[in-house]
Amino acid sequence: MAAIGGFLFGYDTSAIAGAQLYFNDTWPDITTQQTAMIVSLALIGAAIGSLFSGYVSDKIGRKKVILFADFTFTLGAVMMAVAQQIWVLMVGRVIVGIGVGVAAQIVPLYLSEMAPTEIRGKMIATNTATITVG
Repeated sequence: MAAIGGFLFGYDTSAIAGAQLYFNDTWPDITTQQTAMIVSLALIGAAIGSLFSGYVSDKIGRKKVILFADFTFTLGAVMMAVAQQIWVLMVGRVIVGIGVGVAAQIVPLYLSEMAPTEIRGKMIATNTATITVG
């Protein structure tokens, strides 16, 4: 179940490519710079999420931080889905990015700590595979 974070990581990172096809339909006056910002903001959010997730997970626990990442994925996705203004889409991308950064940092750590030694490699490989599938 924890490897689902990897799936969301992969999906949310790549889904913007298909969505870009419809930016001009929704916002006819969108600029190339705004499009670039929409794509890039998720990476900025991921950097922020990954910087603080290790420290926070040491303080409150890995499971709670994974749940936080899941919540941010959901919140960001809802914001992007209902965005009528470009800035709402941008904020949603940052929030999703935070979830991506947290998941990228904590999910493999949690899996490696919780998995029995005989299947630890398979668990981490499963996480990597779910990122790719996503």
